[in-house]
Amino acid sequence: MGTAIPLHGASMHDGVAARLRAMVFERELAPGEFIDERRLAQQWQISRTPLREALKVLAAEGLVELVPRRGARVVQLTDADAEQLFPVMALLEGRCAAEATLRASAQDVLHLQRLHDQLERHAAAADADGYYVANHEFHSHVQQLAANRWLDRATGDLRRFLRLWRGRQLQLPGRLAASINEHRVLLDAIVQRDAMRAERAMHDHLMAQLAALKALQLRESHRRRHG
Repeated sequence: MGTAIPLHGASMHDGVAARLRAMVFERELAPGEFIDERRLAQQWQISRTPLREALKVLAAEGLVELVPRRGARVVQLTDADAEQLFPVMALLEGRCAAEATLRASAQDVLHLQRLHDQLERHAAAADADGYYVANHEFHSHVQQLAANRWLDRATGDLRRFLRLWRGRQLQLPGRLAASINEHRVLLDAIVQRDAMRAERAMHDHLMAQLAALKALQLRESHRRRHG
């Protein structure tokens, strides 16, 4: 279970934190779930001390909550969180796209096109899981190409919370096709070196994700009420 990240050595609790983080993002530890420290310590053959230190790291990042006398619980984001977070990420990622467009070399743009090609293949195969992984890589690379350490810090800190939804909005019928179209518009703006259009395209892409997530939640709520 979890990504194979070394758990021993001088930075053991960093390795434990990385593995726990991966389990949260992959929903191997579900939102709202209390983490069984004893079971994980036995499974990973470590003491509970580095595990507790790692949980403090994830608590500082906002991925888990430390509940007195209960232990650590995976954070569970609400609809209100989505309403507040996605517009902020739309602004930040839009800025990343604009700065990446201005700074990317021809080789950088070729690499982005290769990442986009992976998205096209996953979209054509209706592979939402593969698309989600490739989409995270694409967005992270745009953020990297912006080469702005302050923007990188703010975007990276908040991106981890977006990952808690793990691309759920892609489950909405038609969303995968809409998302790849949004990416085509974004990539074209970057290739054409149109920073303003790239910023707008990325912003609209994030807001479309929020709209799809809300539509999916409404659909699921209606299904629960009416069987």
